[in-house]
Amino acid sequence: MLIKRIHHAAYRCIDAKQTVEWYGKHLGMKFVLAIAENEVPSTKQPDPYMHVFLDAGQGNVLAFFELPTQPPMGRDPNTPAWVQHLALEVDSVDTLLAAKARLESEGIAVLGPIDHTLFKSIYFFDPNGHRLELAANTATPEMLQKLDDVKQAMLDEWAVTKRAPCHAAWLHAGSGASATEP
Repeated sequence: MLIKRIHHAAYRCIDAKQTVEWYGKHLGMKFVLAIAENEVPSTKQPDPYMHVFLDAGQGNVLAFFELPTQPPMGRDPNTPAWVQHLALEVDSVDTLLAAKARLESEGIAVLGPIDHTLFKSIYFFDPNGHRLELAANTATPEMLQKLDDVKQAMLDEWAVTKRAPCHAAWLHAGSGASATEP
């Protein structure tokens, strides 16, 4: 089996209409589809929901479920908030900086830009509490090749030690970041 692409990634939202409007206004995503049911097709359980789909560019779809009869949304308390996020690519660092300025002008708190050597990114939260990242690639083909050359050795070492291998320490040289920082 070979996966063709991600059909859609789905998250939960507090309010489907607010979510569609927020993603359209702040990230330019078009609202492409809504599906509403009173019964879950896969389980046949009675559980009304609104399922909305947004165009995330180049055939990528971001979807949300509003579940009014379920307990309030929560986060996994055993996973740090910085881990669970959705990273979306923009075309340039200039676009990234313009997005930061636009988000901040709308009162949205933005962290960054953070220089990850291979890309620069900003972080912020949507109205549902989902952490989002906008990233602009800055890697050279040589950088990507160096990482490709050591990926298996890094994974193998990690599997044994559970400590960050130093094969790609050059990524953080001079940045003040450690090899384990995101």
